[in-house]
Amino acid sequence: MFDITPIKGGITAIDEVYCDGVSAGLKPNNALDIAFIYTKNLCNVETIFTNNLFRAAPIEYFLENSKDKQSNFILINTKNANAMTGERGKSDVGEILEELKKTFPKIVNPIMSSTGVIGQYLPKEKIVDSFKLFNLKAKNSINASNAILTTDRFNKEIALRVDLFDDNNIPSGSFKIAAMAKGAGMIEPNMATMLCFIITDANIPKNDMKTILNKCVSTTFNAISVDGDTSTNDSIFLLSNQNSNAYDKEAFEIALEMVMKKLSIDIVSDGEGSTKVVAFEVKNALNKSEAIKASKALSNSLLVKTAIFGGDPNWGRIASTIGSCGIKANAKKLKIYIGEIPIYECEKIYFENETKAAKEMQKDSFKITCDLGISEDIESSFIAYGCDLGHKYVEINSDYRS
Repeated sequence: MFDITPIKGGITAIDEVYCDGVSAGLKPNNALDIAFIYTKNLCNVETIFTNNLFRAAPIEYFLENSKDKQSNFILINTKNANAMTGERGKSDVGEILEELKKTFPKIVNPIMSSTGVIGQYLPKEKIVDSFKLFNLKAKNSINASNAILTTDRFNKEIALRVDLFDDNNIPSGSFKIAAMAKGAGMIEPNMATMLCFIITDANIPKNDMKTILNKCVSTTFNAISVDGDTSTNDSIFLLSNQNSNAYDKEAFEIALEMVMKKLSIDIVSDGEGSTKVVAFEVKNALNKSEAIKASKALSNSLLVKTAIFGGDPNWGRIASTIGSCGIKANAKKLKIYIGEIPIYECEKIYFENETKAAKEMQKDSFKITCDLGISEDIESSFIAYGCDLGHKYVEINSDYRS
C-alpha cells in the first residue's frame, strides 16, 4: 500500500540535490541560459534518447564516454543544440566537461545536455566562463527550470512524495521523485522533442530503472505531438541517489508515470502558438498496435490540428485520417465523438450536433474519441495527446534563429 502526494520544490525537494540557472550570454538581455543539477552522492543513470538518425553531439558523447557510469552532475545549455557539428561538437563537449571538473573537483563523470539551434558550434568560452557563477549549494529549481527553456512560454516541474505502508497499514518508509522539463516545438510522438531530467531518492535497482522508464515513456512522452517533428536532442535522464533506502516497484512505476504524464501535458499545453490540448482516444481497434498508430496519426494530422484551432467539428478530417493511416477500419462500425457528443455513428451523421460539438471545441482541453468497433478488447485502445496549430506557430518558427 502507498500514498502519493504532490510536494513543492521541484527537483530540490530531493534531499542533497542542488540546482540553479545562470546567464552565460547565450541569450540576449542577460536571460538565464545555463542550468545545472548537482547531487551530493553519485547516482545511477538511465536514459532514453531521440530516434533521429542525426543525434546531437552531447548524446553521442554520453553514449561513448558515460553510458552505464554513475554521475553527480548535469550541465544544460540552451540557444545552441550542438547538433550536426561532427567530431568538433563532441570534442567541444569533452573540453567543457574537463574544465568543469577542474573548477569543481567534487564533480564526477558530468553529463552535458543541449537544446536550441541546429548547426552551430558551442560558444565554449562563454559556457566555461559561466562556471564562476555556479553555487553548488544552491537550491533554485525555478531558475534551473527557466534556464533550460527555448520557445517555451512557461517552466515545467513537479515533485511527489511516495509513502509506503505494510499490510497492517503501518508506515514502512518513503521516497521522493521530482523532475523538470522543456519543450514546446519540434514535438512528435516518437520520443518527443524535449529535455527531461528526473531525480529520485528511491532505492531502485538499476534494472528496474530501465524497465520502468521504457514502459512509462510509451504513454507519456511518446504519446504527444505538437507539429510532427522529431529533434536531434530529445533526452530523458533518470537519476537515483538511493538515499531513502525505500522502494516499491508498483508505487515507483505509478509515481514515475504521473511525473512524466504531467510534464508531457505541460509540453503539449505549451505547444508553440497552441491554444487547446486534445486527447485523441482510439478504442476497439484490431489490437493495441493499431490503436496507437491511429491515435498518433490523429495527433499529428495538420488538417485535424487546424480544424481544432478554428473550433470546426470537421469530423470528415478525423475519419479521413483514420482511413488513411494503414489500420483495419470500417465506416459501418466507426463512431466519432467530440467530448461526449456523437457526430458520426456507423454511417449515421449527426448534423444537429455540430453546434454543440463546436462549443465543446472552444474549451481549453477536450477529447476526440474514435471507436473503431473492430474488437471489444480493452487492450486495443490508446490515447495520444496533441494541440491545435495556428498562425503563431508559423510566426515563432519563421524567425527561430534570430
